[in-house]
Amino acid sequence: MPQKTFAFFPEAAFGPALNSVGIAQALEARGHRVVFLSDPGFVEVYEGYGFEAHPVNLSEPMPSEQMAKFWEDFINGHIPNFRKAPIDQIDNYVRECWEAIVDSARWAEKDLPGVLDRIRPDVVCIDNVVLFPAVKRFGKPWARIISCSENEIEDDAIPPHLSGCAENDRACHRAFRERFNEVIKPIHDDFNRFLAECGEAPYPLGQFFEASPHLNLLLYPEPVKFIRAVPLDPRRFQYLEGCVRTETPWEVPRFDTNEDGPLLYVSFGSLGAGDTELLKRIIAAVGKSRFRALVNVGDYADAYSDLPPNVRIAGWYPQPSVIPQTDVVIHHGGNNSFTECLYFGRPAIIMPYVWDGHDNATRVRETGHGLHLDRYEWTDETLLQAIETCLGDRIMRSRLEATSAHMRSRSGTEKAAGLLESLL
Repeated sequence: MPQKTFAFFPEAAFGPALNSVGIAQALEARGHRVVFLSDPGFVEVYEGYGFEAHPVNLSEPMPSEQMAKFWEDFINGHIPNFRKAPIDQIDNYVRECWEAIVDSARWAEKDLPGVLDRIRPDVVCIDNVVLFPAVKRFGKPWARIISCSENEIEDDAIPPHLSGCAENDRACHRAFRERFNEVIKPIHDDFNRFLAECGEAPYPLGQFFEASPHLNLLLYPEPVKFIRAVPLDPRRFQYLEGCVRTETPWEVPRFDTNEDGPLLYVSFGSLGAGDTELLKRIIAAVGKSRFRALVNVGDYADAYSDLPPNVRIAGWYPQPSVIPQTDVVIHHGGNNSFTECLYFGRPAIIMPYVWDGHDNATRVRETGHGLHLDRYEWTDETLLQAIETCLGDRIMRSRLEATSAHMRSRSGTEKAAGLLESLL
């Protein structure tokens, strides 16, 4: 196929950004030009992987280092709310998050038309939870990437997005939907006014984006997908079985003790490292165990001192190169970590705090691929026992091996690249 231009526009978070990088790598290997439309704070991320990146302001312009810290500061300001149940986060974290997201769509409309006119992409791929009207007006095929839990595409028979409800707990489904719509209505009304200004039809209450009429790519793997009342049409919706990017090889460092002990990897994602007190509790518990641990502390390495000899910390780890070398992963439930653990067949202990982490924590337990542990209500003994359970549960291990084999045989990045080419 002649070279074409594919533009990716992920939201300003490492999960969606790095998922898009995986697909972009596959398209580039096929000889295509790939460009990224980026929040200014993330331009260097894409350039670091060798891609062309064009800034699109998603908020009031500010220095790039300040822009990169926006969501990190936003999350840190809500740490007290992470002790609350998902339904009790609607009135604080979720509401404020949607206010910022709607504001980002308004800001994008100022820059995006001009950027698209300069780049002239043949296909535009959006990994976000809100509509950017300029993409629809541009007149080229556009794909929606769903890098969060698959329940971002709603269905009456499955838990609502962000709820953390069990699959069959219909009372939980109803209560969450009712509360979400009640709180979100003023923000949604404002968003519909914005859509009208752009010549778009209003969305139903609670909806801020639509499925693409061309192609929708769900990074969720089929072995853990939900049973829907209305199955998704495979002509428009495709599961990618994870979409793991290629990273540079990484070697496990030596530890001063427990050199032969099982290896843990602990990460709460790019936005969760600010909860340093939680990470210190985990480090202290692991320090008294037979395990070794790699802990992602983000930009907060200075907050840690007197580390146990069986714990190593770093500001960032190349997860697709690290997870295959570990025995158990403790993470926040972000979809990157969720799918990477499944892809490499590693049991996960999910300690969620926001967004689809709640959904993925429930789902990993329901499907027998790991455990859901409350983020704060645990003792050293319960944490260490959960790790031992993951190490010793043969049924869980067997299920993970089967899921990993299924996902690896599908090659999500290659599948995505082929599907995107088909839009041409």
